Amino acid sequence: MTSITDIDAVAIPKRKAGPKGETVICVSGLTPKAARYSRIFDFLVVAAVVPLFAGAFHLHVMLTVGDWDMYVDWKDRQYWPLVTPISMIMFPAALQAIFWVNFRLPIGATLGATVLLITTWLGRYANWWIWTGFPFTEGVPSQVIAGALLMDMALIVLRNSLFTSIFAGFAFGFVFWPSNYSALAPFYLPVEHQGMVASLADMIGYTFPRSNMPEYLRIIERGTLRTFGSSVSWVSAAFAGFICIFMHQLWWQLGRFASQTTFLKNGDVVKSFMGMKSRPAS
Repeated sequence: MTSITDIDAVAIPKRKAGPKGETVICVSGLTPKAARYSRIFDFLVVAAVVPLFAGAFHLHVMLTVGDWDMYVDWKDRQYWPLVTPISMIMFPAALQAIFWVNFRLPIGATLGATVLLITTWLGRYANWWIWTGFPFTEGVPSQVIAGALLMDMALIVLRNSLFTSIFAGFAFGFVFWPSNYSALAPFYLPVEHQGMVASLADMIGYTFPRSNMPEYLRIIERGTLRTFGSSVSWVSAAFAGFICIFMHQLWWQLGRFASQTTFLKNGDVVKSFMGMKSRPAS
């Protein structure tokens, strides 16, 4: 009499797993040639997605923040520490959701902030220095790596998107101004220029004018929303952190929705195109 174990052993022959994941290939139904093409395709996808994401993130910041983050003599207004972190938290929050929900890797925000900084520096070097001859001090880019690190650290501890948005989203917007102030502090020093108080950033703007379009000319003014590192900057940083709470949660949900996997039933013809072997009906 044959037992159930003997029947299973005869119906489903065992295959010895190789050192390079042959069991996974066997279960997926891919031939060795199709598996090799699948790995090559994965590398091509990564090589295409990384620069595409970097370019999209950089374009997003340029369209939403634009000149306020491009010129060092425009960063002494309240508009810069208020709008810039709100715009820069969007893609890192979505990328953080993708890496955490699908891979349990708390690196999405830091990766997005690093990619943005590298892309921005490449653009400033190619467009400003090589093409137009502008000095690097005219276009010092802002960085959000400090806030992104706090976001990923909070996600590791809290392990919840809502609490991460409340605490880490606020921290992202609040630390933006102090984390960039060390690089911009020398340009905020006041100087006297033709009987008026200006800053070193103003002097750079006077020396290296931009386009002749009116909106790109340096505005010579008194007072208004000039900060020079005063207490008003902390009010703007706190308000930016408050808005970043909602922006982080919104883009977290968008990233989670965009990374959902949907499986469709394929026929034998589609499987043959993908290099998968049709299994006989039992």
